[in-house]
Amino acid sequence: MTPEQMKNKAMDLFTKRFHCSQAVLAVGQEKMGIVNQDVLKALGAFGGGIAGTCRTCGCLTGGMALISSLFSRGNLEDKEDPRMWSVGHKFIRGFENLTQQYGGTDCRDIARMNFQDREMVKDFYGNPDSRRKICIGLVGDTACLLGKILEEEGVAQS
Repeated sequence: MTPEQMKNKAMDLFTKRFHCSQAVLAVGQEKMGIVNQDVLKALGAFGGGIAGTCRTCGCLTGGMALISSLFSRGNLEDKEDPRMWSVGHKFIRGFENLTQQYGGTDCRDIARMNFQDREMVKDFYGNPDSRRKICIGLVGDTACLLGKILEEEGVAQS
């Protein structure tokens, strides 16, 4: 799966109601051949800026979850790969560049939503001109960024 294919598939998953965190993670897992639905489920609450609080964008947490799953450890006997930090920082810098135009990496900067307000949520999902279109694009761009980094770091093939 190329970074461009990751972009398109992530946007499709997001429009079908995967959370942004799940869409980015799902295509990253698919690229790496390590699909784990339990991890995808665990990332659900990171959509909407962590449980709909509009904090850190779920695109960022989804990508970091994939990076962590590649380089961290699952038990105390495993060794952690120090590339987790350098690859993670590279991904964060790229995400900051993607979101600079919105004023930050938080969902509140990007979506400018209050997910506790039912009318705003209805508009976000029902109005084709809502800021959801920005989120759709950012989900795709973040997935593409993740794919490019994985390839540059030699952990995934194009």
